[in-house]
Amino acid sequence: MKIIRNIGRLFFASIEIGVLLICLSNIWVFSLTNGRTYTKISKIPPREVALVLGTSPRMQSGVSNPYFTKRMDATALLYHHGKIKKIIVSGEKSKGYNEPAAMKNYLVYQEGVPEDIIIEDPKGFNTYTSILRCKDVYKKKNVIIVSQGFHNLRALFFARNNTMNALGFDAQDVSKPESYYRNQSREILARVVAVLYFMLGISPD
Repeated sequence: MKIIRNIGRLFFASIEIGVLLICLSNIWVFSLTNGRTYTKISKIPPREVALVLGTSPRMQSGVSNPYFTKRMDATALLYHHGKIKKIIVSGEKSKGYNEPAAMKNYLVYQEGVPEDIIIEDPKGFNTYTSILRCKDVYKKKNVIIVSQGFHNLRALFFARNNTMNALGFDAQDVSKPESYYRNQSREILARVVAVLYFMLGISPD
């Protein structure tokens, strides 16, 4: 019975530590990024570059991915309102799959953005890598990060902890309730992972 009680105490202690870690990690992310995300084009200060975080242009069903198109809409809005001069489209490129090329094509042919201001980053395999490559490879620190709001907080956390003068411009979120709650729940845990990686000094895969 004593062993069972000890296991029980350990189990509940682990839950308490997990909940505390989730709360503290999310508080840190929110405090570090507070006041640095924008939803209105008239409010956001200009920056040299927009860093657009990649996502698949199409859903598994083959239809257009609304997260992708909303990010492109937000990026084009920044350009057409004179808030940025250059655009880095950062995402995954592999055999038969090319997020940066898809983003560039959409911006040029659907949004009227000049091709010569767009830089393709084909090695943005995750959020952290995109942030670091923007700073270290492309030498850009004064940036506006473009993604949906739930994602921008984590991206800004990485950017701010890497001494970048970054802001976030939130693309319109997808209105489906099941997508909203799934993404919010996933990001709550992803922020914990981001904090742990940062504290341990390692890069996410």
